[in-house]
Amino acid sequence: MCSSSGRSHIPKCAFSQGNLGMSTIAGMDRCCLPWANAVLRCDVTGVFTDIDDTLTKDGAIEPAALAALHALRNAGVPVIAVTGRPVGWSEPFARTWPVAAIVPENGAVALIAEGDAVQTEYAQDEATRSRNALRLREVAERVLCEVPGATLARDSAGRVTDIAIDHSEFAHLDTAAIERVVALMREEGMRATVSSIHINGWFGDHDKLSGARWMVQRLYGRKLDAERERWVYVGDSTNDQAMFGFFALSVGVANLRDFAAQLHTWPAYITRGERGAGFAEVAQGVIAARGRS
Repeated sequence: MCSSSGRSHIPKCAFSQGNLGMSTIAGMDRCCLPWANAVLRCDVTGVFTDIDDTLTKDGAIEPAALAALHALRNAGVPVIAVTGRPVGWSEPFARTWPVAAIVPENGAVALIAEGDAVQTEYAQDEATRSRNALRLREVAERVLCEVPGATLARDSAGRVTDIAIDHSEFAHLDTAAIERVVALMREEGMRATVSSIHINGWFGDHDKLSGARWMVQRLYGRKLDAERERWVYVGDSTNDQAMFGFFALSVGVANLRDFAAQLHTWPAYITRGERGAGFAEVAQGVIAARGRS
C-alpha cells in the first residue's frame, strides 16, 4: 500500500548527536529529519536535483551520484537537474547523463534529451534575451569595479541569460563581499542568488521553481503544483531554499550544514552522506519505496 508523505507529518525536532552526529544548529526556524526516517510514497513521480555539490565535487560528478542516476532511470524514475550553471557547461551532461532534462541558468533554459540529440529551449524570447545582454554586461562591469576581488566565474563564456561571480570555486570572497555583490545586483533590478560556488544574477521572473514547473508541463503535460507531494527535490545550498519550501519531499545532502547560518528555509530531510553519497541515499530510498507498490 502506498504511504502518503507531507509536511504536516513532519514533527518538530532538532539536530542532535543521537540522530545526525552534530549539535543543534542555532537559528534554524525548523529542522530536518534524517532521510533514513522518511516514509515515502510508492508512487513517487520523479526527482529534481541541483548539480554542484549535490551530484558533484570540485565540478565533477561523483561515481555514487552517476550510478544513482542510472539506477533511477532503470527503475522508471525520471530525474530533472535544475542548476545555476550555464547552458554551455550543462549541454554535454544533458547528452551523457541519464536525466530527462537539465534546466540551467536558474530556470532560464531547458536542455531536453531527445535520443542522441539535445533540444534547447528558453523561458524568455530572443528579443528579451538580446535586450538583457547589454544590461548583464553593464552590471558585471560595475560589480568587478566596485567589489574588490570580484571575478567572473570561469564558465561565463557559456552563459546566455545571467552573470555569475565566483566566490568559492576558483576564487574566494568573504561574506561581506558576497553580500555586497548581491546588493549591487538587486540595486540594478536583478534577481540574485548564492550557490555553493557562485553568485548568480539575472533579469526576469524565472527561478529554479519556475523551471521545475515548466519542465513538468513541457515533458509530461501536467501541473507540478497538483503533484508536488510526489516529487523529491535534492539540494545543498542557500539557492535551493525556494525548492525546499515548495516540495514536501525536500532533501538536503549533508554538506548543506555548511550554510546553516545563512538558511531561513530548511528541507524536510537531510542525508547522512555529503554530495554524491547523499544523493545516492535519496535514490536508494525512492527505488525501495517503488518496490513496495
